[in-house]
Amino acid sequence: VMLKNKVVVITGGAGLIGKEFVKAVVKNDGIAIIADINEEIGLKVKEDLSKELNSADINFVKLDITSKASLNQCIQYLDNKYQRIDALVNNAYPRNKNYGKHFFDVEYGDFVENTGLNLGGYFTASQQFALYFQKQGYGNIVNISSIYGVVAPKFEVYENTSMTMPVEYAAFKSGIIHLTKYMAKYFKGMGIRVNAISPGGILDAQHELFLKAYNAQCSSVGMLDKSDINGSLLYLLSDLSKYVNGQNIVIDDGFSL
Repeated sequence: VMLKNKVVVITGGAGLIGKEFVKAVVKNDGIAIIADINEEIGLKVKEDLSKELNSADINFVKLDITSKASLNQCIQYLDNKYQRIDALVNNAYPRNKNYGKHFFDVEYGDFVENTGLNLGGYFTASQQFALYFQKQGYGNIVNISSIYGVVAPKFEVYENTSMTMPVEYAAFKSGIIHLTKYMAKYFKGMGIRVNAISPGGILDAQHELFLKAYNAQCSSVGMLDKSDINGSLLYLLSDLSKYVNGQNIVIDDGFSL
């Protein structure tokens, strides 16, 4: 059993990929903490997954990753309840209402806010959890980046749709990968390791034209199912990867080749 009794905090745990991560942790005998800014949805996901998996090992904590006070409250609560925290999975995807515009339509204020929410949020969450991990003597951080943190966008896959690849996404997802390396190096001697996962596209009822164009760039299946990231997450959270540090695992069915 890969994650026996490990306490794993998943930010954005009530979202599309977050829910899959929660299931994967619990199925491998870990304790999954849904840390999400939306209390109503978070509590419902906790209830639904607890029933589905017949497990008491799912908890919910309301968390704003950009707030030091919120992070410290979360850490304190978990420390009191479990006396340990084994890992933080930075998976939240905060954005403001203007997010997703085309390059020439993006305002400076929105660029700064969206990059701050994401990259700033991942930094602040990592910083506060790392302080706890340092005292604890060990810890593990997994950052969820993206294939578009690694390669330039293939804008042609968005042709004939209203979709685009937001410029802020390129900025913060690439930033997350380098932040991962920075932290892995900075935490030398603290027993804390930091790695990243960069998924390709995840199926979520996208436009048919987009799916066709996207899948044509891949090796076999094309757009991934939301559970296709679980194997790499479990590997990074488990002792199988105990000497893997500062790395980025790309899961994209050959899209970036």
